[in-house]
Amino acid sequence: MIKEITVQELKSKIDNKDNMYFVDCREQEEWDEAHIKGATLLPLSELQVKYEAVLPNKNIPVVIQCRSGKRSMNACMFLLSKGYSDLVNVEGGILAWNEAGYPVE
Repeated sequence: MIKEITVQELKSKIDNKDNMYFVDCREQEEWDEAHIKGATLLPLSELQVKYEAVLPNKNIPVVIQCRSGKRSMNACMFLLSKGYSDLVNVEGGILAWNEAGYPVE
C-alpha cells in the first residue's frame, strides 16, 4: 500500500526519529543543490539496480521524496512491485518542503 503524507508530517517523523528509510529519489545534481537532512540519495534512474542494497529490510517503512511528488510515486510503485508494503510518498516533494520554510543542506 502506498500512503501519502505532507511535508509537515515528514518533518514530524524526522524530528521524532521515526524508524524508517527516508529516500530522496532525485538525481545527483538536484541533491547537490539542496537536500533534506537525513535523506539517503537513491536516484530513480538507479532504483532498479540499487534498491536492495539501500533498502534491505522490507518490513521498515520507506518514505520517498523527490522534487514535486511524481518521481517518488513512481519509485513507490516500483518498490510495491518488489514486495515492499509500507511505502509513503511525500506530497509536493522538496518544493513543498522549501515552501514550508524547512531547512535543507
